[in-house]
Amino acid sequence: MRERLLELLDGICPADRAAMEDARTRWNSLAKPIGSLGFLEEAVVRAAGITGDARHVSLNRPALVVMCADHGVVREGVSQTGQEVTRIVAENFTRNQTSTSILCRRSGTDIFPVDIGMLGPSFPNGRPQPFVMLNRKVAEGSKNIVREAAMSMEECLKALLAGLFLVRDLKERGYGILAVGEMGIGNTTPSSAVGSVLTGLSPKEVTGKGAGLSEAAFEKKKAAVAAAVGRFYEAHPEYASYAWLAEPAEKPECAKRIFHVCALLAELGGFDLAGMAGVFLGGAVYRLPVVMDGFISSTAALCAVCMNPLVRDFLFPSHVSSETASRAVLDALDMTAPLQLDMHLGEGSGAVALLPLLLMGVDVYEQMSTFQEIEVEPYLDYEAAGGMV
Repeated sequence: MRERLLELLDGICPADRAAMEDARTRWNSLAKPIGSLGFLEEAVVRAAGITGDARHVSLNRPALVVMCADHGVVREGVSQTGQEVTRIVAENFTRNQTSTSILCRRSGTDIFPVDIGMLGPSFPNGRPQPFVMLNRKVAEGSKNIVREAAMSMEECLKALLAGLFLVRDLKERGYGILAVGEMGIGNTTPSSAVGSVLTGLSPKEVTGKGAGLSEAAFEKKKAAVAAAVGRFYEAHPEYASYAWLAEPAEKPECAKRIFHVCALLAELGGFDLAGMAGVFLGGAVYRLPVVMDGFISSTAALCAVCMNPLVRDFLFPSHVSSETASRAVLDALDMTAPLQLDMHLGEGSGAVALLPLLLMGVDVYEQMSTFQEIEVEPYLDYEAAGGMV
């Protein structure tokens, strides 16, 4: 699995800059003020870079991937509900009865819930289709990160590859863009621990109340994150500085970078986090745009970008979650999310909310008349000309 992961990540190429320039030229030729659609214009430009085709930027057939897993750290009293709720909500995806299911129905998005690490029996393996729980189970829940590693390195690699190959499968079925979310009681605790290490912020600074906690439970959660991060640094003092993650790495250093992040996920993460990181990697490997959700999803995306910085070209931020460290993780990714909705539902809800806007941007790009077609003098791009006429 190590060799296969290295081979796949070594094959990632950056977005096609020539196609992006062609897309910008097309935008500037349309009969509207230059740059007037802001984020939507840049999103279409980036999509052209991913597909390599500025003539036809298709984001048709959106799909939401929801990685579902349980977390042993729930035993530390870090959540308001019990672990049984993970499976209840996950099964409600198959009945099209969750909050996000309704958002998907309105936006024309198919849902693919994935059992990558839930407690209980596995679901039958089958061909991916909307509303059927996909069985990619690695184990029945991660271990308690306060006391021990969440998973083995082998399990982490298995979860990463499961997410990565799911992108391949969905692209083969004709999906043009993916949104990524999760479902797992207690999963903001490992996300906070991983986020603390990757951003350099203290456990207290990155830990929020998740789905809602009393003050007493919130103190337990902050203590759990601090204990988990402390255990990690005690076992791996060489990880105390992640400054090297921001530095360009030659090929001999790439494997080191990748497996440092894998080790971090194995120690402090969860199967949902690792699976989502795999989806973000898969977007780059198979050249499919992937929309991040909130704090947990973005933390998984940050893990993927730390493994290979080129992955960033294939990611789209959606919203700034009201979870404490959401903006800090986006800052670490050097991204600005277009939506500020005070959401913290998870499940890919914020990512799905962005999809209709992206599709509207593509419609304008492909359907609007140019200045030449309506015989109107085009706008001048004074900003590009440095203010000169």
